[in-house]
Amino acid sequence: MFVQCRKIPVSEPLAIDVFWSFRSPWSYLATPRLRDWQRRYHLTVNFRPVYPIAIRTPEFFERVHPLWTGYFMRDVFRVAEMLKLPFKWPSPDPVVQALGANGRPRTATTQPYIHRLTRLGALAAQQGDGIAFADEIARVIWGGTENWHEGEHLAQAAARAGFDLAAMDEAVARDDERLDAAIADNQAAHERAGHWGVPTCAFEGEPFFGQDRLDVLLWRLRQHGLTER
Repeated sequence: MFVQCRKIPVSEPLAIDVFWSFRSPWSYLATPRLRDWQRRYHLTVNFRPVYPIAIRTPEFFERVHPLWTGYFMRDVFRVAEMLKLPFKWPSPDPVVQALGANGRPRTATTQPYIHRLTRLGALAAQQGDGIAFADEIARVIWGGTENWHEGEHLAQAAARAGFDLAAMDEAVARDDERLDAAIADNQAAHERAGHWGVPTCAFEGEPFFGQDRLDVLLWRLRQHGLTER
């Protein structure tokens, strides 16, 4: 006797938005976990690159407390050590800055790296797996590769994430205005989500700022039924 089995409907995976910057070491430190979540759970990670605060709000460095830089550098190195991720301040820095007369960093007018990186990130997101692209590229930039912008460093990183960097650069050159519009939309959505810093994850109207809030976000996702694949 044939018995027809009842199909159980599969619910849509949960989704988070990740507002992220190629100049943010905290974004780099968060990304391996976010990428792992997308592989491990029924979860869509919407990668939404934005320009770093040095581009969006360059006056930030004029206003910040004098102790901010020293603490920031101490903290980011020890968190990288705790997470067992290689870490070195990039050479070159994705954002070109120079010290002003007051000893504070000032963002240069000419920026040869950050616009390309951010547009490539926006394109990778549109092509299907932005978080994988961000993870591989960030590992090169922040993991100690000298002159990461030269040779095959970025091309090999992109390939590890399943992308053809040369084809992407061609697409960026053709569609730079469209990609810039997507980045501007990400930045507006970032503020609507309730924060200005990166990385910020947004879920169901709640912002979760910083790599140190990923455990809180995972707890919230599980409250909403997050399951493993």
